[in-house]
Amino acid sequence: MAGKKQFDVDVALDAAMIQFWRAGYADTSVDDLSRATGLNRSSLYSSFGDKDSFYLRCLDRYSARYGSRYDEALSRASGEPVRALRAFFEVTLRRIADPEVPDGCLIAQTAMAAPVLSPAIAARAHEALGSQRARLRAALESTRLPVDDADAFAVHMAAVNQSLAVMSRAKASQKQLRAVIDISMGALAHALTAQG
Repeated sequence: MAGKKQFDVDVALDAAMIQFWRAGYADTSVDDLSRATGLNRSSLYSSFGDKDSFYLRCLDRYSARYGSRYDEALSRASGEPVRALRAFFEVTLRRIADPEVPDGCLIAQTAMAAPVLSPAIAARAHEALGSQRARLRAALESTRLPVDDADAFAVHMAAVNQSLAVMSRAKASQKQLRAVIDISMGALAHALTAQG
């Protein structure tokens, strides 16, 4: 049928997301996106808009995919906070170990490049990082931690999670990454025990 898209939008978005994730926004050209997706330039522009619009859609896809996994991991935080936070970090460790995706985190990568990106892209990365802190804060507030402590731990855990992504790009071992997590989990367990 004339005018009907002859490709799977989700497959194209996944391929573009991986390309942006692997090379970064600045080092990904429209020709790179065309090769990664198998679509010509006019199909890319007509389906996804300009490079900024395409990148924003990829960021949203990434946030939705991993955000739902983080939400599921944290869903039992009120009853088992340490186990829930460990499950949260396991989402990141599984992503890091997944041979189908690049090391690191597309959101962290975007945030680090924010000074040279468009305001819309920088804002979306900032929003995604804020969502992660809010997700963690909500989970920790459901425990017996005081609100200020829950907020401080949420900031800390979000920072640890992003550092795992950066460390994975620097080829840190799983043992090293788990040691970082263990220290944070020990601090959380201690704070929870202190609250009785």
